[in-house]
Amino acid sequence: MVLRIRTEGSEILRKKARPITTVNRSIKRLAEDMLETMYKARGAGLAAPQIGRDIRLVVIDIGEGPIILVNPKVTSSAGSVVDVEACLSIPGVSGKVPRAERVCVDSLDIDGKMQLLEAEGFLARVIQHEIDHLDGVLFIDRATDIVRDKDESEQR
Repeated sequence: MVLRIRTEGSEILRKKARPITTVNRSIKRLAEDMLETMYKARGAGLAAPQIGRDIRLVVIDIGEGPIILVNPKVTSSAGSVVDVEACLSIPGVSGKVPRAERVCVDSLDIDGKMQLLEAEGFLARVIQHEIDHLDGVLFIDRATDIVRDKDESEQR
């Protein structure tokens, strides 16, 4: 089921999400719905607060198949790179954001088992962007050179 994506100004986007205590059928179903929503919106990642849930659940697909992270936590990072980001919750806006070039992330998988994910490049960027959502941080909080599409700014 495609879910409604919350946009800038929605209180839940600024709230720190709660850890998931049990990975059960409802969490698995929510992850499936989040993936469907992300694909329909043509995004690379989606965090539960973006669909109105204050839990620590992230889905990602950068074209290599879906990744589901339950209670993700960056345990180490290296390097630094600045690149342009955008967000499904802030349509028509982009900006340059500094991020770690490589990250290691501990999380649970969709079956509730511990997993370690090592990522670099675009995947590392998407993971950091989505984990920020779990902490109530939006990319515009970290961005420079913010650009709003002309069409979007005219609609406001």
